[in-house]
Amino acid sequence: GLVDVTFRELAATASVQVTPPARKEGPSAVLPTEGVLLVVDEDPAVLEEAERLGRAHVVRVLSARTADEAVVLARRQWVDGVLIHMHLGGEMGGIQAAHELRSTEGLGSLPLGFTGVSGGLEDRVAAAHAGGSLFLPRPFTATDFAAAAERMVAARRPERSRVLVVDDDPEAIAALVHALASEQIEVVGLGDAHRLMEALAEHRPDLLLLDVQMPGPSGFDLCRILRSMPAWQELPVLLITAHLGLEFRLAAFQAGADDYISKPVLKEELRARVQARLERARLSRERAERDALTGLMLRRPFIEGVRSRLSEAQRQQRPLSLCFLDVDHFKRVNDKYGHLAGDRVLTRLGRLLGARFRREDVRGRWGGEEFVVGLLGETAASAKAILSRTMAEVAEMTFDGDGGESFRVTMSAGIAESPGDGATMEALLRVADARLNRAKTNGRNRIEV
Repeated sequence: GLVDVTFRELAATASVQVTPPARKEGPSAVLPTEGVLLVVDEDPAVLEEAERLGRAHVVRVLSARTADEAVVLARRQWVDGVLIHMHLGGEMGGIQAAHELRSTEGLGSLPLGFTGVSGGLEDRVAAAHAGGSLFLPRPFTATDFAAAAERMVAARRPERSRVLVVDDDPEAIAALVHALASEQIEVVGLGDAHRLMEALAEHRPDLLLLDVQMPGPSGFDLCRILRSMPAWQELPVLLITAHLGLEFRLAAFQAGADDYISKPVLKEELRARVQARLERARLSRERAERDALTGLMLRRPFIEGVRSRLSEAQRQQRPLSLCFLDVDHFKRVNDKYGHLAGDRVLTRLGRLLGARFRREDVRGRWGGEEFVVGLLGETAASAKAILSRTMAEVAEMTFDGDGGESFRVTMSAGIAESPGDGATMEALLRVADARLNRAKTNGRNRIEV
């Protein structure tokens, strides 16, 4: 923690990363400090065992015996993840319970796990389609339960923002770290302005705090350089200075800074300004990355997401499947039932794709009536089984035309699997697209692998 880092030690290093002290105040107080796991099972012995394992691993376990109970609990208080018995109240009853939870407002991205005795392929495919990130065979071992709880808690907690502080004075860095570091904000200090470009590439911060007066390039110079680089034009930059005259304020904004703050820095003011900028940047990123109609990722962020999953799959020697989906005869839907009806189809399909699958899967709108899904760890065969369920669900949906008439739609899909069909994003897209076209040629409402 910060208390262990002396100013001398800080001065000895050009770049320092400091872990924040445990805090009681601030936004983190909203979240329970320990993980909260909701276990949904009719078997009292399983619930009792889960509570016992939870106590041993500092996880608070809430228990529910039915889907309705689970929804009430999850709406009433913070839950990090839900572990559901696959066959709750009957064959595949847990899948229905998962759909109910995920379609409740505010719980759409709740991490889900399933438990079951067999864990056969059919069960695992159904679990993945319903959004299950893990399958826990029962009876569960203490190790498996702890790992499952840890994974869900990590997935549900808000991502930490990263702030990079550039100042040649190690005491100033330490003071800023102390003022800002929390469960929501990680702070990286840099004592040498000449290393800024390396530090940006390495840490990819969400906000930059720059001291104006430093040996070498000034804060103004660094700000101008960043604003000339497309990769960093949107990065929020706050300048810190001892001078607050009109001349300085004009120079700060002319250099491209978003805000400035005077020394000595008031902790509360600094925190408020930084959090406001981080929140604005997050909302703007969200708008830039999501399609307004479907809520799914746009093409560029989708490609970036799949690329990172692809390198992860290659490192772990796991498969990854890329799926292209297309609404059959969509032009006919627009012509016959109206463009607003077409938009309603796309909106509902976007919601369905957003609610199904797991957190680590990537879903996007490719354009028009085409959607794309990247499934990490799934072969073409298991991806086909997962998509078949989604497409069957789509075929059962009823839509309203602009004139009040009812209609249904079907989808076609093509799947490519890495590494067999290619090791790059481009190769997988080409193969999946060719297979989607084959699905259309072969009569539509089908999946080609």
